Amino acid sequence: MENKRAVAILCSGGPAPGINTVVCSIAKVFLKDGFRVIGINHGTKTLFTDNVDTIDIDFELADQYFNRGGSILKMSRYKPKDSEFNSNFFTKNNVELLVTIGGDDTASTANRITKYLNKNDLPVRNIHVPKTIDNDLPLPDRLPTFGYNSAKSEGVRIATTVYEDARTSGNWFVVSSMGREAGHLAFGIGSSCHYPMIIIPEMFKKVEITFDRMIKMMISSIVKRKIYGMDYGAIIVSEGVFHFMSDTEIINSGIKFSFDDHGHPELGNVSKAHIFNLLLSERLKELGLKIKCRPVEIGYEVRCCPPVAFDLKYCTLLGFGVKKLFDEGKSGCIVVCHNDGRVLPLYLEDVEDPKTGKIKPRLVDVDSQDYLMLVENFHSIDEHDYEKARKYLKDPENYDLKNILNP
Repeated sequence: MENKRAVAILCSGGPAPGINTVVCSIAKVFLKDGFRVIGINHGTKTLFTDNVDTIDIDFELADQYFNRGGSILKMSRYKPKDSEFNSNFFTKNNVELLVTIGGDDTASTANRITKYLNKNDLPVRNIHVPKTIDNDLPLPDRLPTFGYNSAKSEGVRIATTVYEDARTSGNWFVVSSMGREAGHLAFGIGSSCHYPMIIIPEMFKKVEITFDRMIKMMISSIVKRKIYGMDYGAIIVSEGVFHFMSDTEIINSGIKFSFDDHGHPELGNVSKAHIFNLLLSERLKELGLKIKCRPVEIGYEVRCCPPVAFDLKYCTLLGFGVKKLFDEGKSGCIVVCHNDGRVLPLYLEDVEDPKTGKIKPRLVDVDSQDYLMLVENFHSIDEHDYEKARKYLKDPENYDLKNILNP
């Protein structure tokens, strides 16, 4: 078994629909050519230790799991130091290819592993598969990362139900969506559901992200809908806004946080939707606007849902694409399946930050035509609404989106 040619596969970061499709597609195509397929549990956590946690993947196992949500391989966010790197596992198991599946953090680790393998002239190649529901890997031609479309689809299902509840009960909902520092998921869900207001970090290109600005954006939408004669609605906010907010701004919000060892507020322990809903409720009360609003968090429930048809096919092609690039002698790259049918490598060194070596995340392009078209149709106060809005606000110009987002 140890002398058989082998390919090793690991997954890092958070779950995303389609992981099993990628893993099992890679397994099937390599098994067909006589390789041993080794799945590594817990990402890179044990890879460079003496006790690597592995499973062997055969045809039957691959066939049982390829269309399921979740991951057949256990995951972790562990990031090994360069000093931990060694070739023991690869040499012992005759591994010719390490496949890493993950987002920008995992891609950054893969980049470091590739440099280690090359520096030490080790006969092991590394190919990365772009996974994340955040859609924030810098793929060309705005290609999605796998898992994004399935997570968005599940998010849309939830957000649509929330919107219908708002209409039925005459309420407002503040919805928070995962996304780390990028707003792709929140914007994709919100625009699909015709949410009257979507808030993502990329919008604040010219000004600092503050709770005051975001709450004013929410109230702008609420008042605009009142002018339309509508007493309900929903707002979606990307959790990525917190990535760009100062600790001072977060702490001064009045929300009670726990703190980590470095004195930073532990945002992972608090519902982001709850934070925004509480601050919005307080501001509405101050303004004398009798609006009932409730929080909804779209988070972990979209990460392990079964992949939709798009991701089932896309992930299959990515898995087969790994074998294609391997057969072509490629390494140190991301496998990319272009819309025109080509499968090509995107070299990690070409998308790394030259100063840090990390892979730069892809943010929402706020200058693109489709983004601008969607934002122009948000329900928010503009200069034509000032007179009618004075029924609810004494200074409606301060709730104009153009004034909020421009210095």
